[in-house]
Amino acid sequence: MSSVWPALEAILPRVAKPARYIGGEDGAQEPEHGPDQVAWLLAYPDTYEIGLPNQGLQILYEILNERDDAVAERTYAPWTDLEALLREEGIPLFSVDTHRPAGDFDILAFNLSAELTYTNLLSMVDLAGCPVRAADRGPHDLFIGAGGHCTYNPEPIAPFLDFVVLGDGEEAVGEITEALAPWMAARDAGEPVNRHDAHVALAGVTGVYVPSLYEADHDPETGILRATRPTHPAAPDEVEKRTIADLGEWPYPRNQLVPLTEVVHDRLNVEVFRGCTRGCRFCQAGMITRPVRERPADQVRTMVQDGLRRTGYDEVALTSLSTADFSGIEGVVSDIVDNTADQMGCGDVSVSLPSLRVDAFTVGIAADIQRARRTGLTFAPEGGTWRMRQVINKLISEDDLYGAVESAYSQGWRRMKLYFLIGLPTETDEDTLGIADLARNVVAIGRKYHKNPSVTVSIGGFVPKPFTPFQWFGQNTREELTRKVGLLRDATRRDHGVQLKWHDPRATTVEGIMSRGDRRLADVIEDVWRHGGTFQEWSEHFDIQLWLDALERHGLTVEQLVYRHRTEDEALPWDHLSAGLHKDFLWQDWRDALDEVGLEDCRWTPCYDCGACTGYGIEHVVANATPPAGGSQGTGRPVTVTLGAKPVAVPAGATP
Repeated sequence: MSSVWPALEAILPRVAKPARYIGGEDGAQEPEHGPDQVAWLLAYPDTYEIGLPNQGLQILYEILNERDDAVAERTYAPWTDLEALLREEGIPLFSVDTHRPAGDFDILAFNLSAELTYTNLLSMVDLAGCPVRAADRGPHDLFIGAGGHCTYNPEPIAPFLDFVVLGDGEEAVGEITEALAPWMAARDAGEPVNRHDAHVALAGVTGVYVPSLYEADHDPETGILRATRPTHPAAPDEVEKRTIADLGEWPYPRNQLVPLTEVVHDRLNVEVFRGCTRGCRFCQAGMITRPVRERPADQVRTMVQDGLRRTGYDEVALTSLSTADFSGIEGVVSDIVDNTADQMGCGDVSVSLPSLRVDAFTVGIAADIQRARRTGLTFAPEGGTWRMRQVINKLISEDDLYGAVESAYSQGWRRMKLYFLIGLPTETDEDTLGIADLARNVVAIGRKYHKNPSVTVSIGGFVPKPFTPFQWFGQNTREELTRKVGLLRDATRRDHGVQLKWHDPRATTVEGIMSRGDRRLADVIEDVWRHGGTFQEWSEHFDIQLWLDALERHGLTVEQLVYRHRTEDEALPWDHLSAGLHKDFLWQDWRDALDEVGLEDCRWTPCYDCGACTGYGIEHVVANATPPAGGSQGTGRPVTVTLGAKPVAVPAGATP
């Protein structure tokens, strides 16, 4: 076995946080590589402490290593200090499990959850000794793949990728392994092979998009995309996403990794359901992961007990897009708090619900999760007024919000976080300033129970995403987002107990460049990377001027890519891909948004024929037929509005 460890160990004393690179975590594997196995190197294009907790990567890591025809190891983006030393010393990218060089693997597969990591992907491919462009790779070069939410529009990075997996990867990785194995066996036997044949084989796997088998047609005068078409009969006109029907059949990860150094979300994580039908119009994750598939409640309890016993954690996060919507959530939380410690003979176990719907958070849940150590509470009203929340279909009233925070304050919490978006379609200054009003009222409720309650208000700039009703919306300019942040800063300056934080509007602009961009952006991304623009998610390395200069060099503008509205008949860069949603459903939902019309959660109401269930022959899978307590969005409580209900006119020019 080849290993870079001797050379790596010699330079680790010269870098920050060397524990990022040594591996050896509880749950880590050191698989034996064999000639009849396809070797996967699973990559997260950010630092170890950000990437290690990623559940998608850990799930595929276990599934692949359970197969006889595959092995899998992990790698993460080396921080800038180590990257410089690796290049200086001629040490390639490596796995953290056995420290094999990346070139010893067959596939380097990335989990992409943020657009600003794209330049890190190029840096890691280059460090692996592989040409960054798929067209330049030969038979013995790595296959570069990607999955994750960002790959629902992979076009900005399509020239760098051999394949993309749309949707759930649990089944797809095995089929990719089987598709590539004969080609790799022929190559290793010395037979003449070419990568095009391997690409054709990959295109036969449902849910796999092979960019080299498609071409993008742009208007030569305007540059606007006219269509993306297949160039080979093996490539489907539309690539359908993969959807696993029963989450209960995939109880992974069974052996969650326990790091040796500090990481984010350092706790046991158990996914309780996948998908969301609340229908928030800004939320790509909720749209592309439909339908809802809940894990059986008993399996949740078993995974929690087994996971806590094996890892030694005393905190468990029940993860999903909206955990308080899990049917039977109160019973599951109560059982964990009441029974797990007794059965394991350990101390109190804290339960974290990281994705909390305001209108499904009850006194009962609050009482249960506060019995051990109180974990953080974050609620996401998203919009500052009821009108704004109708536009975005986040149908929670002020009563819902105030009821939830009162439940929390009454059970002992003193601090909480509220998350909002600015720059949403049709937003007025009244909507923006409504955020400050809500924050003040939350603090006022807290003062009924505590002397110095506080609320942290986090503000994010809205970036329209593919496969959402807002995919046609022209994003707010950087200057406009900055102005709205200023409004809120001025409005909360004298409010004791309200702390305001915001995402840099410059970074929001760059996210927007790539979110809905096309293949022309590949040149821009490579340009930024070659000018040193890595770790663009990190404020100390982010540089918008790198992006603006690269756009200018390649004849593109922010106005064309980000700020302009799209029309109904315009070809979108992801039109040849499918998240299971009918395009006419999304367009109608966009029109409903402009008319301030909300849609209830379709788990408990009639089907709206979005396409996610009917197209795949799958229905929503719930653990309990009774809707969760609370929930003004179709889960048992009527919408009542006591504040902010005055109609606000849609400003002229708000529609595309």
